[in-house]
Amino acid sequence: MENNIAVAALSALAHGGRLAVFRLLVQAGLEGLPAGEIARSLGVPANTMSTHLAILSHAGLATFERHSRFVVYRANIDSLRELMVFLAKDCCQGREDLCGQLIIDLSCS
Repeated sequence: MENNIAVAALSALAHGGRLAVFRLLVQAGLEGLPAGEIARSLGVPANTMSTHLAILSHAGLATFERHSRFVVYRANIDSLRELMVFLAKDCCQGREDLCGQLIIDLSCS
């Protein structure tokens, strides 16, 4: 992963509202959620939710698919995994005694 891609993803997640949206999408799994349902679940106005979802999509953390008049959003788990590996890749300079469990946890996902 390139630094600029990681910065875009981290920047998108560095907002409490967008982090809540992303976590909700992760919990929804492959099924995803319609934008309106996400807004209702989090008590956020539709126009604000639209902005949050656009930023997450632009950062590669969410994907969307149109189903007639609904737009269903899903967390991009591959991008999340790449980001986590990117952040932990040089963890503790490879010393398993310091961060071995983190590496195991990341590789098992």
